[in-house]
Amino acid sequence: MPVRPLPALLASALALSLTVLPLAGTASARTAPPSSCSPRAIEAASPDGPDVRALCAALAGLPDKDATAALIRVGGNGSWHGAAGVRDMRTGAPALENARFRAGSTTKIVTSAIVLQLAAEGRISLDGTVQQYLPGLLTKDFAPITVRQLLNFTSGLKPGASLGEDVDDGYPHRFETLTPEEVVAASVAKGPDPDHAPGEFQRYGNIHYTVLGLLIEKVTGDSYAHQAAVRIFRPLGMRHTSFPAGPHPRIHGPHNRGYDWIDGKLVDVTEWNMSDRFAAGDLISTTADLERLVFALFRGEVVPEPQLEEMFTVPDIDGATMSASLERYELNGREIWGKTGARPGYHTVIAATRDLSRTVVYSVNSTDAKGDGLAIAQRFAFPAFNRRRRRQRPGAPTARSAPPAA
Repeated sequence: MPVRPLPALLASALALSLTVLPLAGTASARTAPPSSCSPRAIEAASPDGPDVRALCAALAGLPDKDATAALIRVGGNGSWHGAAGVRDMRTGAPALENARFRAGSTTKIVTSAIVLQLAAEGRISLDGTVQQYLPGLLTKDFAPITVRQLLNFTSGLKPGASLGEDVDDGYPHRFETLTPEEVVAASVAKGPDPDHAPGEFQRYGNIHYTVLGLLIEKVTGDSYAHQAAVRIFRPLGMRHTSFPAGPHPRIHGPHNRGYDWIDGKLVDVTEWNMSDRFAAGDLISTTADLERLVFALFRGEVVPEPQLEEMFTVPDIDGATMSASLERYELNGREIWGKTGARPGYHTVIAATRDLSRTVVYSVNSTDAKGDGLAIAQRFAFPAFNRRRRRQRPGAPTARSAPPAA
């Protein structure tokens, strides 16, 4: 998507918020850096920790045309956290580090964990089929689709109903409702994939996890949201994580407002009914809560072995990169497992090495959250997996970070 021009009025507002309102909440006429980015903090950063200097550089200058706020938490060997930007473009109030936000498709980690818990309890089989657990959902045109194929995005189901393919199209419909049943019915009406049988091809999409949400409700006789609360949020102490009450469009509790470019204007997109995303992307959380989740999950405290291995097993299919809700990456020689999430005004990442020697969770109030997620990750996440760059002695050769693996 091309970079949209920054209107003169917004440019003035940005300049005002940067020069008059402090980003760290101090009563100062100058922009104050987060305390975690003070010169002393940067110099004191552990050499085994993340590239704090680069992380601070990523936060510097917010808000800008690409983001109005960013919250970053790095854990493992050398923990660090920082926040910058504004809570509200109208007032210029500084961003809240404990803000709640729409976590988008990182919801799929929660859904996958519940399904794998049910498998560990013997209430479902990963080799059981949609036709077995949700009779009548699919027509007779569909070959058997297993729970495992839903988890690893190889079910062959086509995308379901949508209220807009992008933010521009969806904005006029932001207070309308699509139920999960309507989303799935639209997918079923399109018929099965004519080119690939279930299990033969990996295609990422929300439809797989929308069906899994319905499966959870059918097997447990309970709502998906309540199962997430009693199985994951409450046991882990994720006190600020929840799902909206049905089609409710607001984020309750402290939050930084989300914005997106629509028709050349920066528009507040905070209020938005996300009920059509259901078990695929309706989560509201905080960076601290999501950090709790990734540590507990990777330690085997949420999903027991052997079911946990499903989250670290990519199907043996050409081009596949996704496991059960996670994606495998390689960066600077490290294998990383993570998940992105994007909703209008909010872009989220959860990522970690398998041994938890390095984790990162961020929420960026991106003004193009559904656009180039790689550019956002390169700015706000990649430095977490870089080694700290020490200050060079005069005349010493400059070290270069290894490029991301292809």
